[in-house]
Formats: sequence, structure tokens, C-alpha cells
Amino acid sequence: MPSKPPALKARRVQFTLPTGARKHYAGDDLVMSHFMAMLSAAFPEGEDFFIRSVRNYRDQITDPELQQAVKGFIAQEATHRHQHRMLNERLQDMGYPTERMDRHVTWLLAKLEKMFSTEMALAGTAALEHYTATLAELLLTDDEMLDLLDRSDVRQILLWHAFEECEHKAVAFDVYQAAGGTERTRVRAMRIATVIFLVEMVIQTVRSMARDRASYNPRRLLRSLNDFRKSPLLSAETRRRIAAYTRPGFHPNDWDSTELLDRWSKELFDADGTQLIQAQ
Repeated sequence: MPSKPPALKARRVQFTLPTGARKHYAGDDLVMSHFMAMLSAAFPEGEDFFIRSVRNYRDQITDPELQQAVKGFIAQEATHRHQHRMLNERLQDMGYPTERMDRHVTWLLAKLEKMFSTEMALAGTAALEHYTATLAELLLTDDEMLDLLDRSDVRQILLWHAFEECEHKAVAFDVYQAAGGTERTRVRAMRIATVIFLVEMVIQTVRSMARDRASYNPRRLLRSLNDFRKSPLLSAETRRRIAAYTRPGFHPNDWDSTELLDRWSKELFDADGTQLIQAQ
């Protein structure tokens, strides 16, 4: 069985953000830079949605440990929202349409929240948290992704965000179960979330790239598309981990992150576990 995770807390962090000096900040890769920019642009309103969805059921939680986990989850997600807003402002200045993406996500989530129940919103949050946790563990374990981060101007903020996503990956899921959510709704929410997430990320990344003159260089575009297709983001293992969510009896802690969190905690944070180490 996985070890008991540490208490969740928001950390004091400060990042060196990318500048306009290098347009393609993610290892000078065209597609990956636009993909990561649009993903970052979706986070502030997405994190707000996650917080609302969990907070709707906060009063129904009786387990003291889960109550504390919910408190830490909300604090961490609020910090993610703040830090990504600052990053998105910088990316907007560099030519990425993060403000447009932010408005689009606001509109989309408002529409979905009117369409679905609070139970489905919580199930959708648990499903999307599985996506972010899977991508987070990929960033923290895959040598190719770590090499890309080492060449990226957003290395620190992504490593920190990935670390905390691994820390709280089970909270929304546990709240959903504690609130009496059914397996059928959980799986249905995952399938709906998958369609929306994949379609939106493809469309918005393409729209972002259409504003970039470098996208009209055929050789560079094809090379970057090929690299993205072969990246760990689309690997069979990543797809298997995502698909595992629909398995009966699945729980996010089926993949134990204890050793991973322990290793990265020593690399990322000071001895008191609060301040991000400013190392490149």
C-alpha cells in the first residue's frame, strides 16, 4: 500500500519568468512552446473551477484528515492560479494569446457548469486532476522531459507545479467518493473531460501557432510536429496511465508517489520545505 502522504500546504515561491529575448522558451521547440503556453493559459480559470467543485462538498466531509487535505488542496490550487497568471502575462507580452485563451476557458467552464450538476463538476475535477497528475509525474520522471525542462525558461514553475499536483492528486477523487459519487458518473466524467481537454488543446495550440511566423517555415514546423508526436506526452505508457482511470476500483494512489516526492522535495525546496531553491 502507498505510504501516507505528507500534509498539504501552499509554499512561498518566486520564479524567474521567460522574457521576450527568446520566443520559443520550451527548449526552442515551436509546437511544445505553444502547447505549454496554452496549457498554462488554461490553468488560472481551471484551478478556480477545481476549487469551486471541491468547495461545494467541503461541508459534507467528516473525516478530519480529508478536511485538512481539502484545505491544503485549495491553498495550493490558489497559489497555482496566481503564479500562472503572472506567467501568462509574460507569455502574452511574448506574443502568445494567453488572454484570449483565459477568456475562452472562462466562457467554456461557465457553460459547462450550467449544463452539468455539481456532482458531475466534482467528478470532472477528479478526472482532470488525473490528467495533471499523470503529466506531472511524467515531467518528474522522464529523462527526455527533464532534458526539455533543463533547456526551458519555465523549468522552475513547471517542476514546482508538477510536484504539488503529485502531492494532492487524490484529494478531489477522495472528496468525490466521500460525497457518495458513483463509479458510473466517475467514468462518464472522465470520458467527457478527455474529449473536451484534447479537442480544446489541439484547437487552441493550432490557433496560437497560426499567429507565429515561425509556424510558416515548413521544415521547422514538420520537424517540431514530428518531435511532439514522438514526445513522452503521447507515449503508450502515458496513454495507459490516463486510461487506467476508467478501470473499476481505480484510485490515484495506485501509483505510489512517495519516493518521487521525497526525491524532488530535496531538490526543489529548502530544509523547511517552503522556499523554492533557485537552481538552474
